[in-house]
This record gives sequence, C-alpha cells and structure tokens, in this order.
Amino acid sequence: MRVLVTGGTGYLGQAIVRALVARGHSPVVYARSPQSAVPSPQSAAKMSSEAISPEIASELIFVHGDVRDRDALVAAARGCDAMIHTAALVAVWRPRAADFDDVNVGGLRHALEAVRQHGLQRLVYTSSFLALPPAGRTTTLDSNDYQRTKTIAERVAAEAHASGVPIVRLYPGVIYGPGLMSDGNLVGKQIADHLKGWLPGLLGADRIWSFAWVESVAAAHVAALEHPSPAPAYQVGGPNEPQMRPFEILRDLKGTALPQRLPWWTGHLAAIVDPARPAILGAPRQITHKTVAIFRHDWPLDSSAAQRDLGYTYPALTDGITRVVEARS
Repeated sequence: MRVLVTGGTGYLGQAIVRALVARGHSPVVYARSPQSAVPSPQSAAKMSSEAISPEIASELIFVHGDVRDRDALVAAARGCDAMIHTAALVAVWRPRAADFDDVNVGGLRHALEAVRQHGLQRLVYTSSFLALPPAGRTTTLDSNDYQRTKTIAERVAAEAHASGVPIVRLYPGVIYGPGLMSDGNLVGKQIADHLKGWLPGLLGADRIWSFAWVESVAAAHVAALEHPSPAPAYQVGGPNEPQMRPFEILRDLKGTALPQRLPWWTGHLAAIVDPARPAILGAPRQITHKTVAIFRHDWPLDSSAAQRDLGYTYPALTDGITRVVEARS
C-alpha cells in the first residue's frame, strides 16, 4: 500500500517508516522539514542515520507540509491507500496553549477529512496513554495542554469511528529505545542525561509506567493497517514497572548510582520558578503544577488485545534498556 505518514520524521514516525518499508509498503513522509519529492543527501540525513538507512531514505517520498494546513494534508493524501497519523505537539508547555489544539485536535480533524475525501482504506491514529484514565480512576486527568488536547482528540476519533470512518486508535505507553534523544524517547533521553550527571532526580519514582519498545509500537501500527477487521482501539504498552526500574537496570550494567527520589514539594517548587525559564534562558517551560499531577498516578497498560489481534510482542525491560545502553557505547 501507499501510506501517508504524518510526523514521519519524529522518533516513532521514523520507526513506523522503517516498519512499512520492511513489510513492502510505500511510505509518503509528510512533515514540516523542507523536503519535497525525493530528498537530497542532506535532507535524507535529517531522518537520522541511526534510524533510517540512506538506502531506505533515498527511496522515500517526502512531502513538505503542516498538519495544521487542511488543504495541504488533504492534497498529500491523494493517491494514497491509507494513512498513519502520528504527528503531535508533544511538550509540557507552549506560550500559546492553542498550539496544542491546532496540532493535536485540528491535525486529526484534517487527517479525517483526507480519509473521507479520498476514500482511504484505513487511518491508524497514534493516541496517548494520557488520553486514558490512570489506574484507579474512571475519568481522565485535567493536566497539561498536551494531555488535554489528546483527550479531546480521543473523543473526535471515537466519534469518527462511530460514524463509519475506518480509523484504529493506538495508545502507546512510554516509548523508549535507541536512537534519537527527544521528547518522543523520554526514557532514552533520561538515561543519557543521567549518564552525563544532568538528571536531578525522579518525581514519582515508584509510580508504574508501561515501557513500550519503539520498534514494537511501530510494528503494531503496521499490523493495525494490514488487519482485515481490527478492533477500534488497542493499548500497546510493555512491561508495567516503576519509573525507577530502568535506572536499576542501568546501575547493574554500568555501576551508576540511582537518581534521587524527589519529594512532591520539589516538583511544585520547580513549577513556581519555571515560568521564568522562557525569559531568562529562552527555553520553553519543563514543568507545571498540573504536569506534576501526572507523576502522582500509575499508568499501566493492558496489551493483551494487541497481542491477540496484531501479534504484538515486546522485549523484557532488562533487554530493552541493555540495548539502549549498548547503542550509546
């Protein structure tokens, strides 16, 4: 199939592109990077040499566009058979809160419009575990703007499915793996920072996360695309372990000390001070009071439906963290 991939230059997006090529599909990468048609060697390098080989990148079609641009996204989907919509604004804070609405909600609406106009066979949408209630609750949190807009987008996607749009929603856990150290690879970035002595500690070190191996999540997207009659939604997590567990594995591998377990008051104190970061450092905020609330909850996922229908598998956390560390050596 010819598959339009939004966010195809992001951490998960790159893995999805690799998985599509491995299965014999033809990805069309829709991203804001200044690339059109067949990329130059310089633009292909933007896909990260660790993530996509030059041989694969040279065969891809790149379309320059923004998911906020409805007409551009609809036009990019012309001639495609399906779409994987993974583009999102993943951040703690932006000066303009509506940026999250424009990308995370508006972008999905535009993807749905492209599906309707061109009669695409399937839309696989990357949601977020934060669009689901945490353990022990029946409702979602009211936390930062990323979580808020992914929750709104979840309702938009569910309504589209109810109206007959062939959409499948996937809820990845905390995605990790080797390669690009970005907000899309939080655990990898934390490990890199810890090894450099830059990680001050962990809030909610004993809270449960579902650690999702990036290649496994990517394969699940392709399997959801290919399945003849998938369920409306799948959780695609991994080992449900305390947030501290990767650092215990890192200690066993490298002899590093564990990060400090930060008390909750330090998170709220940081949230009081952090608004000065944009003015002083020219950098976006990294913590807010509502973001602290996310770390007070457990976020396990049940991947059994994906294992049953999509053949979903994932490595043990020890194996995954070992591979992350070895990739840095």
